[in-house]
Amino acid sequence: MPQQEDLAARLQRETRSESADRRPAAPALVPGLTILYHPDVSRVGERVALTGLAAGRPEPLGRGVPLFSPPGGPQLAPLGDVHLSRSPIHLVPGSARGGVRIDRADSRTTVEADGMPVAAERELSDLEVERGVVLLLADRVVLLLHALDPLGDPGDLPGAELLGTSAALVRLRREIARAAALEVPVLLRGETGTGKELAARALHAAGPRAGRPFVAVNLAAVPPSLAAADLFGAARGAYTGADRRREGFFGLAHGGTLFLDEVGETPLEVQPLLLRALEQGEIQPVGGEEPRIVDVRLIAAADAPLEEAVAAGRFRAPLLHRLAGYEIRVPALAARREDFGLLVHFVAQELAEMGFAGRLEAQAEARPWLPARLVAALALLPWPGNVRQLRNAARRIAIAGLYEPEVPAAVVLESLATPPGIGGAAGAASVLHALPPPRPRRSYRRPVVVSDEELLAALRDNRWRLQPTAARLGISRTSLYDRIERSSNLRKAADLPREEIALCSTRCAGDLDAMVEILEVSKRGLQRRMKRLGLA
Repeated sequence: MPQQEDLAARLQRETRSESADRRPAAPALVPGLTILYHPDVSRVGERVALTGLAAGRPEPLGRGVPLFSPPGGPQLAPLGDVHLSRSPIHLVPGSARGGVRIDRADSRTTVEADGMPVAAERELSDLEVERGVVLLLADRVVLLLHALDPLGDPGDLPGAELLGTSAALVRLRREIARAAALEVPVLLRGETGTGKELAARALHAAGPRAGRPFVAVNLAAVPPSLAAADLFGAARGAYTGADRRREGFFGLAHGGTLFLDEVGETPLEVQPLLLRALEQGEIQPVGGEEPRIVDVRLIAAADAPLEEAVAAGRFRAPLLHRLAGYEIRVPALAARREDFGLLVHFVAQELAEMGFAGRLEAQAEARPWLPARLVAALALLPWPGNVRQLRNAARRIAIAGLYEPEVPAAVVLESLATPPGIGGAAGAASVLHALPPPRPRRSYRRPVVVSDEELLAALRDNRWRLQPTAARLGISRTSLYDRIERSSNLRKAADLPREEIALCSTRCAGDLDAMVEILEVSKRGLQRRMKRLGLA
């Protein structure tokens, strides 16, 4: 074990040294562009390194240039959207090293940079480029101008569930690959919602214990009075209600990996027992007479600074030192802004689960269902909840626009309101200036108080028209969509089989209103289902 610890310490020092060496000065950064949104959503995530800028030469940006490619892929293609001018704008080396100047020249393509319109030209500092600048082109395409790290595609590195191809994420997956084979504890640090459990699972899956138990425990959810029994097990009769022997998480993870999330929430009196388990591989079940030897690899995670907890007397320093045999930091979304295109990926997942998988298909000519301006605004927000918050936002977007020709931006942004002055909120507000103002807020009922019987009666009385149904029930239209989705007593148009629709159409001579009465689904939903099945 000491030899493993020495190896872990050496690898940790090397990793930190590499990290420091990889942190280049601003002039050494390679500017690049990553597609955050495109009407053809399959293009999201493609990128290009602007090597001309790095060499001091202007780079054109327009419909036909430059050529983008997916990370690690040879495919090369221009943005190609017909709403972009054939006359490109130009990205020119700025007056300060590492900076970039946007020059619209004679291009008719409208440009906004971090929410501010670019009339003729705009100078961006090296710090702005290093942080990432959101470019909105022609209200159609959203790009991130940023410092592109030439780490390349993550390839077959472990942690494929950690979605994204940013340099920060590639570094994380490389650290996971380095630490996976070690038997020492690993401490994952990172903000809430960054994916620490996914990183822990990747460490387990890439190591020698893959295929053996992986047990995940959130210590913040364990009552302090039961923490010892939950972790180490308990004998029958050890406490009131213990009517049988309890295995405990260490016992369940024997031979495999135990992941302790929110480890800073471990009760103070339990911490010495946890330290003993780490140092000696020995646990003492509550009420048990003999200690028990366990073979467990421990991975812990914390989103709060454990050093502050040590200083405040809430966490024992020896335990922290033992847990931190090897530390890995899981990056925040703000540190991997080029991965913001995950929003579109998550929206597509949500739509597929709701039966509307084709809603985000390529729309080269039509007005996209998901407005580029909304994506640009969201890309400027700080996202303190990180990837978890991004996934939740995707669900709101899918529900809000489910039966609409275009996602109602005001509804989405109302639920993601950010206090002024935080992160990119000011820029987001600028981007949204061109959107229709939000409607005055109404006082709505809580959707949970609407019973299935009341919901069904209102839909029938309003001939399955959703807007008047929502008004009658006193809930918002978005809440009505969600309420319908959650009802087990209502059918959705997307679930209707082809044969039933065809038979109903024949019986009603193609009268959609009559079909709605019989099938009891919304007219718009039925029209879309028939079109998708080739019956319209």
